Amino acid sequence: MGAESTETEGTLIVVKLDDLLHARRMTLTELAERIGITLANLSILKTGKAKAIRFSTLEAICRELDCQPGDLLGYRPEAGG
Repeated sequence: MGAESTETEGTLIVVKLDDLLHARRMTLTELAERIGITLANLSILKTGKAKAIRFSTLEAICRELDCQPGDLLGYRPEAGG
């Protein structure tokens, strides 16, 4: 029971990194280089598979993309089923 709930933890958080990158005409690789994290880790965040994000990483992304945390992250209420 407990293991199931932790496996789905965070799935209601939507990461809108693709939209921001597209709007800024920047690639994921370029962003990864600018903020100093691996492309693999940034890809995990982009696909919504990350379980957490450090404030320092969030701050770096917001700095490079000139956005607010709320521009990057959203909350999707459960769809009742």
